[in-house]
Amino acid sequence: MAGLNNKVSEWGRYLTFQGLFRGMYCLHARKPVQEHKVLFVEVREPQISNSFQLLYKKLKKDGRYRIHVHYLRSGFVSRLEYTRRCTAMLKDLADAKYVFLNEGCNVIGSIPMRKETILTQTWHACGAFKKFGFSTAELKYGKTAEEMKQYPYYGNTTYVTLSSPEITWAYEEAMQLGGRPGCMQPTGISRTDVFFHSAYRKKAYEHVKQCVPFAKGKKVILYAPTFRGQASKALSPDCLDAAMLKKALGHEYVLLCKHHPFVSQPPVIPPDCRDFAKDVTKELSIDELLCVSDICISDYSSLVFEYSLFTRPMLFYAYDLEDYFDWRGFYYDFHELAPGPVVRSNEEIIDYILHIEERFDRARVQRFREKFMASCDGHATERILKLVLGEEKSCER
Repeated sequence: MAGLNNKVSEWGRYLTFQGLFRGMYCLHARKPVQEHKVLFVEVREPQISNSFQLLYKKLKKDGRYRIHVHYLRSGFVSRLEYTRRCTAMLKDLADAKYVFLNEGCNVIGSIPMRKETILTQTWHACGAFKKFGFSTAELKYGKTAEEMKQYPYYGNTTYVTLSSPEITWAYEEAMQLGGRPGCMQPTGISRTDVFFHSAYRKKAYEHVKQCVPFAKGKKVILYAPTFRGQASKALSPDCLDAAMLKKALGHEYVLLCKHHPFVSQPPVIPPDCRDFAKDVTKELSIDELLCVSDICISDYSSLVFEYSLFTRPMLFYAYDLEDYFDWRGFYYDFHELAPGPVVRSNEEIIDYILHIEERFDRARVQRFREKFMASCDGHATERILKLVLGEEKSCER
């Protein structure tokens, strides 16, 4: 019975992709390309994410471009609603000159896209940490290689913006875009530009004081783990002991927790710790928190690449390292990559922070930054727009 259901599901997907999606696109692609039409496509997020915000604002301010935004909400709406959103997006995309994506989308990757359209993948993260895309084929996290090839998530890509030339190989592997000259572009990542704006950093500090009054006069520890499991059913780790950290560090620090946006039920801060710790997931953006934090505790999240721009201490709370490696895997050896101590217990976290003055290796973080964030200097957005809008021809697809 399971085999029959799988066959039905497989045929349903084939008809949707090869019939409905391809047909909708090809029907409307008969119209001439609109030279100043721009599409931003959010695959999961319900609003313009930080990957697009600066690009969107600059194009809007320019005034010459007709900007359309589509929110597909993959994994967060019913299959029928997702299909409806995809067909509406494809109809709109069919005569667009410019398309921006920030993650994989097999709906766009599988259509016979016209040569005039320039598709730029800004991606939503920096560096190359945990594996994604085709690099996860046959792993627990990923799909089969056959399915990924049949419905490619990164097909039709013209440009991929990178945080550094160092990671080109990883993105070529993950997106199956090797052998395409000019496709991988180490322009820097647009969303990192805000970290170089003093006005943005000042505003971030003011917002934190407003949201977390008890942080006044204290140093900030940011705890920002990535999720576990699949995105649609994301879970957040719950092994950080706020009470233990408060007892040891509460006289000098506050703890701000920022869970991944896909997590619907994050761990609850104990009542007797709410003068020390706060879950600010819904109140403060990750970019604001990176600006104001004195120490960052993460695990396998790529946000450590952005945080390295500030050359501040990081800890990697990797208590489930072996399980996570089996689930998803990494592009680099985890212990060699991490620009800070890899710890497995709350006691180790406390011990490091209590001795942070003598143990923090600033040069190690600087080397990490130079290797993985070399192209991020506050001017990535303007380089990306110059690359995309100033190019008459797309690279070979």
